[in-house]
Amino acid sequence: MQTFRTIEPGGHTLVQDLGRFGFQRFGVPPCGALDPDAAKFANLLVNNQANDAVLEITFFGPVLEVLCSADIAVTGALMNPTLNGRKIENHRSHRVEKNDILAFDQATTGCRSYLAVTGGIDVPEIMGSRSCYTGAGIGGLDGRALKSGDILSRRDGALLERTRTIAPEFIPSQEHEITLRAVPGPQDHYFDQGLTLFFNAVFTVSPQANRMGYRLTGPVIRQKPSMPATIISEPSVAGGIQVPPDGQPIVLLGEQTVGGYTKIATVISTDLPKLAQALPGDTIRFTPVTLEQAHEAYKSRHRFFKALKAMDLSLDMAMDAKNHRPWGAQKWSTSDLARFTSLLERYMIQI
Repeated sequence: MQTFRTIEPGGHTLVQDLGRFGFQRFGVPPCGALDPDAAKFANLLVNNQANDAVLEITFFGPVLEVLCSADIAVTGALMNPTLNGRKIENHRSHRVEKNDILAFDQATTGCRSYLAVTGGIDVPEIMGSRSCYTGAGIGGLDGRALKSGDILSRRDGALLERTRTIAPEFIPSQEHEITLRAVPGPQDHYFDQGLTLFFNAVFTVSPQANRMGYRLTGPVIRQKPSMPATIISEPSVAGGIQVPPDGQPIVLLGEQTVGGYTKIATVISTDLPKLAQALPGDTIRFTPVTLEQAHEAYKSRHRFFKALKAMDLSLDMAMDAKNHRPWGAQKWSTSDLARFTSLLERYMIQI
């Protein structure tokens, strides 16, 4: 069903889902939304599945003409979205109708916004994913970013009976001073004093930041003189922190395939959304964690989203339809409160 006509494409607007997995051995990276948490929130708000395709909007957004009735939700970076010239809120569902104009401005906080629509963006699946990988020209809209005149369609899906919203306390904050948890290695033994300096230093996000990786600037991280400056190229994973010969770290993201620089540490997957929202000039610190701590953080975040889905945000405990108050803002009945407490205990949410 044709849903949007692109009037202006924005800075770098791509179709993404949660990624393309199982093909890295063939040199095809996962891609997917760089802030998967924001993408999941957006899909949840319009009653989609977590992996339904959304628009990932980087730095500044598009102007879209609406071609049919649908529900939308915008999450992630604040780009002051407007509907027919009137500001609309992030982290809330909105009904759009034919001939409406949806527009985005430049990001004021964060780097990437996510736009979900009823049913999800409808593009062909390539290797099990709708995610766009511009490096190979596959997925999304013909393997490229949005351009003026493009028509975006959505898959079938029921419109919401009432507005959905998510309370601010459940939404990750977007800050200009970011701390990322990282597991040392796999080549941490190439460093001695450099490893200590790395975990105590403050780095700055450089303008060289894209979907392949974020280059940081800061104190020079040096290897042991006895160690080679590079290694035999090996597969790369999102979160790997390469240290090239100039000593300025590069944090790899979802579109890197292989690399021949030593990797001093790996950012845990739970924290990568923070980096995906960082802008040039933001500061980054790293703190060491164990592999077991990384696993627990991942499982905790998974339980969090599982509980949100289970609670069904269309119910009164998630939304007071009359007063448009978010989940957590209204006075709950005894039964609602008991249900929420039970869910927290069941999934052991750590917020």
